[in-house]
Amino acid sequence: MKTINSYTIKNKSGMTAELTNYGTKITRLLVKDKNGKFDDVVQGFDTLQENIDKEPYFGATCGRYANRIKNGEFTLDGVKYTLAQNNGGNALHGGIVGFNAKVWDVIKQSDNSISMQYISPDGEEGYPGTLTTVVTFTITEANELKIEYKATTDKATVIGLTNHSYFNLKGAGNGTVRDHILQINADFHTVLDDTASPTGEIRPVDHSPFDFRKPTVIEKYIDAEEYVPGRGIDNNWTIRKNQPGELALAATLYEPTSGRVMEVLTTQPGVQVYTANWVEKQTGKYGKTYAEQDSICLETQNFPNSPNIAHFPSSVLRPGEVYEEVCIYKFSVK
Repeated sequence: MKTINSYTIKNKSGMTAELTNYGTKITRLLVKDKNGKFDDVVQGFDTLQENIDKEPYFGATCGRYANRIKNGEFTLDGVKYTLAQNNGGNALHGGIVGFNAKVWDVIKQSDNSISMQYISPDGEEGYPGTLTTVVTFTITEANELKIEYKATTDKATVIGLTNHSYFNLKGAGNGTVRDHILQINADFHTVLDDTASPTGEIRPVDHSPFDFRKPTVIEKYIDAEEYVPGRGIDNNWTIRKNQPGELALAATLYEPTSGRVMEVLTTQPGVQVYTANWVEKQTGKYGKTYAEQDSICLETQNFPNSPNIAHFPSSVLRPGEVYEEVCIYKFSVK
């Protein structure tokens, strides 16, 4: 049995992250507001056991493939693979027991950085190839939480990793995110079918509730019919870039009372915005209550269902290649 522990990393100005090697989850993230007061801005639970037993994706690394793969199947090099279905008929976030529910090995640690590794065997949740994945979390002196993903395989496979932290810049559990101001650096979004899986159509955001190109109060659009009325946003935007793989700004989130600003940068092509639509009301850290729309996930990722849509960015990883992606959550105040 591998041991499940909690680990802390921080920078010299006090920004602190607490993580567990169960699902490589970020369980606490302490960030200053405009008055210099620290708050924990991610949802999670007070104890390791609760982080294991309760809401599976709070702060977790999702894989082998984050988000949805339609009908839980794909074909690669002429071979059809059938995956574990755990979201209607779709495969979601790697399956029934995804990377978010695995115990990772801590392979390196310093005051401000930690690296964890998981070796996923060939056939796990239906995916081909033995995949070796390392995720490194670093808190920089520029108040960035930097997440670096690296993976190699011994057989052609598909991969798409993300972090699934649920943010509230007022402090987790301090009410809704409807009043947060969101800007998404995207001119297009991927259109979804009735199972919330992309159809393959990439549609301009013009003249629609998907247009967050200017800073927009989330409340303005969250109840639009194009989303899930009464629940909220759960969609993927295609990030504006000069070239694939470049580290580019995906989104900016601002909360006026605290003055906190979070910029999200990534090498990945997409960002999934999710307003905690399906979080059942529950008690989290510090005795605070979490419910739907009390947090927002900005999951940098490959497009959902990419393994089935030829014109989407490739999700294929072959032997001899290295999967390398970066996501940065950068904090400041105004």
